[in-house]
Amino acid sequence: MYSVDIYCRVRRACLVDGMSAREAALHFNKDRKTIAKMLQHKLPWGIVVPSRRLGRLLGYILDTGIILES
Repeated sequence: MYSVDIYCRVRRACLVDGMSAREAALHFNKDRKTIAKMLQHKLPWGIVVPSRRLGRLLGYILDTGIILES
């Protein structure tokens, strides 16, 4: 299982910065199938969200790279 940090960095590199999945696999030293799974799912494996609304919000935050400070 990968940390949320690497998950966000991979998704941001591919979806926002325009890096291909193959380039991301080489850059982050991960398998292409793993990168494909990271791009397919908004939230990392094992993260349980209590409601759909919170899940959409968390997915948006991960995709856009917004950092919330408490």
